[in-house]
Amino acid sequence: MMKKTFQIQNLKCGGCENTIINALLKIDGVKKVSIHSDDSSISLTYKNDDAFKNARRRLSQIGYPIQGDVNTIVKQATSYVSCAIGKLSKQDYEDKEVD
Repeated sequence: MMKKTFQIQNLKCGGCENTIINALLKIDGVKKVSIHSDDSSISLTYKNDDAFKNARRRLSQIGYPIQGDVNTIVKQATSYVSCAIGKLSKQDYEDKEVD
């Protein structure tokens, strides 16, 4: 198992956190996701480099690119939509893990 902590862009609230956690845990090889909203960072536990690459790609697709990656107006707008979806899903925003 590998673990990385990195910062993302456009993180605003618990709705964003919920969307991110749910999206990343659907990726094969991603085992645990922890979000730290105070510094917009994510700790990701994963099996291999492909899982990390897929997580990075998915974050960008849902509007939360990794710090230093291109953050277009489209990605910023997408993050607002993702945030709203996260708020509507009515799940808790705690750290989550898959078996």
